[in-house]
Amino acid sequence: MVVKVYGPLYASPKRVMVCLIEKQIEFETVHVDLFTGENHTPEFLKLQPFGSLPVIQDGDYTLFESRAIIRYYAEKYKTQGTDLLGKTIEEQGLVQQWLEVEAHNFHPPVNNLVIQIMFSPKFGITRDEKVIEESEGKLAKVLDVYEDRLSKSKYLAGDFFSLADLSHLPFTDYLVGPCGKGYMMKERKHVSAWWDDISSRPSWKKCLEYGYPF
Repeated sequence: MVVKVYGPLYASPKRVMVCLIEKQIEFETVHVDLFTGENHTPEFLKLQPFGSLPVIQDGDYTLFESRAIIRYYAEKYKTQGTDLLGKTIEEQGLVQQWLEVEAHNFHPPVNNLVIQIMFSPKFGITRDEKVIEESEGKLAKVLDVYEDRLSKSKYLAGDFFSLADLSHLPFTDYLVGPCGKGYMMKERKHVSAWWDDISSRPSWKKCLEYGYPF
């Protein structure tokens, strides 16, 4: 049964898609237009009651929340494709630790920047320069921690590519591209090398072929 991924143009579904590609899992995509409210139709809300992306359907199994989905597939197909969880229990602990860091420390300020710089104009909302300034300051502190960590290991959880690195791809792509904040990565030597490495993976380049929401 082919996995269905809803909303391939957006960042969070791409987190799932890049994982599926790394794990060599066949999938198809279902377009969902957030700008016209397709995510709030009764049909979609049966799959995702909060009206958010992504959602996957794998036969009769439905799952939402991108980080839950990538953990599920990385574990279910651990011996297939790229091992994204680590070989030892200690490595696995570090993968989960940095995946939590991405979700709770890195993502919030980046998401604020994406909303204010990318999405606000599309909804006719004036961007909040104070929120942008504060979010950039918070992100800078997080990236300083990353710089220290990446001076000691090639990837966040060690010397192997994992879910911890993969989970950063979609929103960092927005950050360095449409948001115009690439200098925040470039001015940190080890962070810059890490981003160049993970963003050049064939799996991510394949995801980018699906395009952007606008």
